[in-house]
Amino acid sequence: MSHEDLTRQAVQRYAALQPELRQLADLYVAMVTSLLDDAGINYVSVTGRAKSVASFAGKAARTVDGAPLYPDPLEQITDQIGVRVVTYLHADVTAVADMLSDQLSVLDDRDLGQETARQGRFGYSSRHLLVAIDPTRGAPPAYDTLRTRSASVQVRTILQHAWAEFEHDVRYKGTIPQEHVPDLDRRFTLAAGLLELADREFSAIRDRLQATMGGQRLRHDEDDPRISASDLATFLAGQFQDAGWSRTDHYAWISGLLLELGITSLDELGGLLSSIDVPGINARMGYRYPAGAVRRLDDALLAVFGARYLGLHGNAHRVPALKARLEKLRSM
Repeated sequence: MSHEDLTRQAVQRYAALQPELRQLADLYVAMVTSLLDDAGINYVSVTGRAKSVASFAGKAARTVDGAPLYPDPLEQITDQIGVRVVTYLHADVTAVADMLSDQLSVLDDRDLGQETARQGRFGYSSRHLLVAIDPTRGAPPAYDTLRTRSASVQVRTILQHAWAEFEHDVRYKGTIPQEHVPDLDRRFTLAAGLLELADREFSAIRDRLQATMGGQRLRHDEDDPRISASDLATFLAGQFQDAGWSRTDHYAWISGLLLELGITSLDELGGLLSSIDVPGINARMGYRYPAGAVRRLDDALLAVFGARYLGLHGNAHRVPALKARLEKLRSM
């Protein structure tokens, strides 16, 4: 059978599978989002898609020196399910990749930004991981159907994402006249270099803030019993200087948990944390990725309050996960 016939058959089979793949892509997005939230890692967005039939057909038809690049397209084209995680800073890209490596099986891991840099160029930057459910760890029942499917996960900063999307959009609009290609390539390269510099400056700003935010005296709003999200973020940056920032809404969420526990001031929270072995808790958790500040506080509260913490209204959606973490805290 010719390559064209084999490709046509593969595309027909893929078209029949695609509705199921769209559902699995949604599940992968939900799972990755849940893992990021549980780790307290800061991110902008998590999106996903099933590869379109047209895109699959184009990839399946590729050849190299006349030979098919994918003799078995349904098995060898690994980005049929795609997830994209966009972060604010480059350090968060690494944190996301490390977390995925800890929680899932990573079948492939390519840092295309590093590959570009090794060639002495500026350009496309993104971390690409091929992930699957870890067969020994398994998955929560809600994600059980993902056991037989891998997913391609792209992780990039918001600036890298803007460059890649604009570059793709411009080149997709049509054939660029040959006389304009060198200048266009030069301008894209210049923009990529500027964005890499901006990424570094944003990281430097974050590092400077984290190093200087601790120890500030913050004014308390007497009309609101909760610790404000911004005050809590400032406090935790000083308390956990080696932890990354968490999402803004997560600070507000854990402030609600503190209110349920009756902790309504940073003085109370500071006194509580000073009385426990926070480094020991971190050691028992054995993080293989830089857990965010909210996750670090979450583990400290779990260690102190135990079953009472499990019973809080704001924790109702994650009791099984908290129980597993509590067992880990108590088993060592």
